[in-house]
Amino acid sequence: MPRHDGRAADQLRSIDYVLDIAPHATASVLIAFGNTRVICAATIQDEVPRWMKVQNVQGGWLTAEYSMLPYSTLDRKDRDSSKGRPDGRSIEIQRLIGRSLRAVVDLKKLGQRTLSIDCDVLQADGGTRTASITGACIAASIAFNRLLEKGKITQQPMTKKVAAISAGILRGEALLDLCYVEDRDADVDCNLVLTDTGDFVEIQGSGEEATFTQAQMDAMLAVGRKGIAELCAIQQQAIESAMKPAEAKDLQKLAAFFGKK
Repeated sequence: MPRHDGRAADQLRSIDYVLDIAPHATASVLIAFGNTRVICAATIQDEVPRWMKVQNVQGGWLTAEYSMLPYSTLDRKDRDSSKGRPDGRSIEIQRLIGRSLRAVVDLKKLGQRTLSIDCDVLQADGGTRTASITGACIAASIAFNRLLEKGKITQQPMTKKVAAISAGILRGEALLDLCYVEDRDADVDCNLVLTDTGDFVEIQGSGEEATFTQAQMDAMLAVGRKGIAELCAIQQQAIESAMKPAEAKDLQKLAAFFGKK
């Protein structure tokens, strides 16, 4: 059965990005998975958490924060600060982002520094966590390259690329990169985090008032692997384009990005 947007079952949504969207960060990217748009910023500071100093832990640290801006959803979402407590879903997702990046970063090569990843959702249409992980990897890679260029580090801390994508079972078929309406109606929802060499970092999967078979799991993994390979190629393109300042700061590209429907 055709998907509501005309995509094939194993086809990603259109993936777009604009680099250096947040000039005060070490590196940043505005990434879009279809109508899901997330700003991922990487900021490197020359300090480490106090607990690392107390325990004499060598190397650096990587931490992540995730938030959905109030206007990112159809109904306004209150800020955590207005509720007086952090949102449980946000905490779970930012921990996932941190785990995913730490799996592919050699923190000893970072030195006594902290890499902070901030992922802010501008518009949500399913897959905000997968877009955040994929964009965070781009921002972190570019940030590390800039430290290398300045001679602050001598080795690339990023050992592999990491990307994430959703897959699910809807009407008995394995679909890749679910948008909101597909995610809402899916019988099974799964998020896959893999490296560019095909190694698993994390799998999150659950039946929505349903069970799923080994064959369905295999089908989701198959479409997921295909999507991850395509995302890793886009990541590499973005990282290489960061070496071209004129392209990275092209206001016409930014205007075109926001003009897309």
